[in-house]
Amino acid sequence: MLGNIIGGFIVILVGVTLAPTVADEVAGAQANTNITGASSTILGLTTLFYNLSIAATAIGIAAQGLRNSGLM
Repeated sequence: MLGNIIGGFIVILVGVTLAPTVADEVAGAQANTNITGASSTILGLTTLFYNLSIAATAIGIAAQGLRNSGLM
């Protein structure tokens, strides 16, 4: 249980630490290339999906730990 919760916090820590780098690279890719329209929109959503995946992964790991301990 404790290992899963600590693992969830580590996922959050690493993900949050890398989020600005991902956002900077996405912004740089949008500015330096001739991407327009739907392609630009989808590229802009990359940061959102990255952050959502980090949150979902951390919540899943923590929920699994709580489920194993019988608290959930």
